[in-house]
Amino acid sequence: MLVRSKFCSLLVSACLCTLAATAQFHTAPWLPFGPDGGDARRIRIDPHDHAHLYLGTANGWIYESHDNGVDWVRLARVGKRDDLVLDAIVVDSQNPKRLIVGAHLIDNNDGGVYLSNDGGHTWLAQAEMRGQAVRALAQSKSDPNIIVAGSLRGVFRSNDGGERWQQISPADSTEIHEIQSVAIDPTDPNIIYAGTWHLPWKTKDGGEHWNRMAGVGIHHIIDDSDVFSIIVDPEAPKVVYLSACSGIYKSSDEGALFDKVEGIPNSARRTLVLLEDPHHLETVFAGTTEGLWRSDDSGKTWIQTTNSTTIVNDVSVDLDDPRHVLIATDRGGVLSSNDGGDSFHPSNNGFSARQIVAFKRDVNKPATLYVGVVNDKDWGGVFQSDNGAISWTQRSDGLEGRDVFALGQAPDGTMIAGTSHGIFRLDATEESWIRVDGIPMPAIAPEAVHEPLLTRRPVPIGRNRYAQQKNAKLTPAQRKATAKKAASASAAKPAVAKTFDGGVYAIVTAGHSLLATTSAGLLASTDDGVMWAPAGPRGSVEWRLLAAATQNVVAAGLHSVEFSADEGQTWSPVKLPAELTQVAAVAVEPSGAIWVGGREGVWVSSDAGNAWITPKNLYVSTVNNIYYDEPSDRIVVTTGGMNSIVFLVKLPKREVEYAVAGWDLRFARFVGDHLIAATLYDGIVVQPRTMPLSANTPAAASGGVIAVSPGSKQD
Repeated sequence: MLVRSKFCSLLVSACLCTLAATAQFHTAPWLPFGPDGGDARRIRIDPHDHAHLYLGTANGWIYESHDNGVDWVRLARVGKRDDLVLDAIVVDSQNPKRLIVGAHLIDNNDGGVYLSNDGGHTWLAQAEMRGQAVRALAQSKSDPNIIVAGSLRGVFRSNDGGERWQQISPADSTEIHEIQSVAIDPTDPNIIYAGTWHLPWKTKDGGEHWNRMAGVGIHHIIDDSDVFSIIVDPEAPKVVYLSACSGIYKSSDEGALFDKVEGIPNSARRTLVLLEDPHHLETVFAGTTEGLWRSDDSGKTWIQTTNSTTIVNDVSVDLDDPRHVLIATDRGGVLSSNDGGDSFHPSNNGFSARQIVAFKRDVNKPATLYVGVVNDKDWGGVFQSDNGAISWTQRSDGLEGRDVFALGQAPDGTMIAGTSHGIFRLDATEESWIRVDGIPMPAIAPEAVHEPLLTRRPVPIGRNRYAQQKNAKLTPAQRKATAKKAASASAAKPAVAKTFDGGVYAIVTAGHSLLATTSAGLLASTDDGVMWAPAGPRGSVEWRLLAAATQNVVAAGLHSVEFSADEGQTWSPVKLPAELTQVAAVAVEPSGAIWVGGREGVWVSSDAGNAWITPKNLYVSTVNNIYYDEPSDRIVVTTGGMNSIVFLVKLPKREVEYAVAGWDLRFARFVGDHLIAATLYDGIVVQPRTMPLSANTPAAASGGVIAVSPGSKQD
């Protein structure tokens, strides 16, 4: 097995390198098309061109805009990674092509400082800061060669524009570490402020000596305050503002004493960023975890200008027009104001950082697509495209911020959404999602889950599984008597309907039935999703994956697969390939052939799991999705890791073809004669139309993919 594994790894590496080189010759890179929005972290204005902006994200991308944030274009993924949070950006005031970025990871101490000398198109990691979680950067106004960085280890300074760095805070300090914010006095580069996860600190001599800024008496900062932002007034450097989880503070004596700014409620005191309007320094913006606040009198009074659900990571005021204000937000991306911050609207054209996990193409309207989004609350839910993924509109009314894990379509054409809390049907007339309620019917005997679906009496979703397990130990006669007694009790006193509030993992249509894997087990509906009932064996509560083709259905948990040839009415266990340690993806052909995949590869069985093979030229690993596409009669396979190739298996001969996407993918689907795919964190990407290929070639026939010889190999 070890020899075979090494051989396959070498074969895959050689094969993919060759295919990638060939495919790139024939196809253009896949293009991103939204849905727009997502997490935006930092906005920086080019001091040489005020309409030129840079945007840092939570997935490693740097974007730019040349029209004050109306349109955005991806520049590059810093560090060629999708897990870097770019919270710190410096646009060199001496060189417009030079950028310095500080990066960190959310869940560990990794990160670094990255440099670009071509306006953000290419990046190099600075060696001395490699592996450091850098959360803050500041460039000196009086000496632009001096740049200060704050990392989890301490405060660092560069005297040559970011080329070399040295730590200026004590390396053994028990206090000056976990730096969240930094600021430099506009007149003296040796005066540096640093905000930690505990309190702020200050040095007047470039780091030789540090003093804690806590204030005294009533003019003090509450102990154990995370200092998220520090700003120094450019015209009156003695005035210092800082924000912490305990509120906003202002000092008029360079940080010796602080007064707490009143007017912002306690719930909004986690202020992530502060900014003085460069046109009117008495106007101060505070971006908090509960919206944007503005003071027009140097912090004496405040008004809230967005709703409290908006998490504001950064604020930017147009250097040429004080009415134009941009904010970078969680989930909502960039929001723009043309009235000084009184009102905002989305400004995300070209910016997409969505996590799409569900997809459904309308069988009645081939150009109409739906995708389900997670982790975006009211900004996410479901998005709809009526032009094959070129543009998207949010369709989330009624979902109330729920994550959407699955999408399906009922036989009558109604769209169905499976969410983190319940099942919803789309009312096309009202363009609103309506929650599916429970069904007031008595509990059924355990053996009834294998009865035909059309004869089974529905029960309320979420019945007590302990009682079912207890009844399973009874003799057949005892179970029959128990069921009769339950039926009599039910006739006397009907059960109360309950609303299903569990998670829904997958939805498929099998014949005239809808099936869904949920936290309450497999559920089924025969009335277009209006009412649902338990439909699987006792172990179906462990199922997460579901696939269907005609009347054939396959369902799986992490370590088990079951198959149904009658639309989910009866189920049989399937023996898995010996090499597969965990199931990550399943599919089924109209013929009944079952596909499974996981970390070790992909297999197909034509005899319900008695024998498994891997199709020739499909020796892949880290499989994350397998899908049967009926119109093209192909199996579509994607993998995780750094592999950006979509594998297409043409049935029935199982000829393997390839399409190079150039993106890390979650899944891919056919739309007409081309493919679209969901990336891990960057929304939808679309395969361009085939360029100069003959209509008779396999690539042209498959929408721009590169054909490989057919065949299969016994595992």
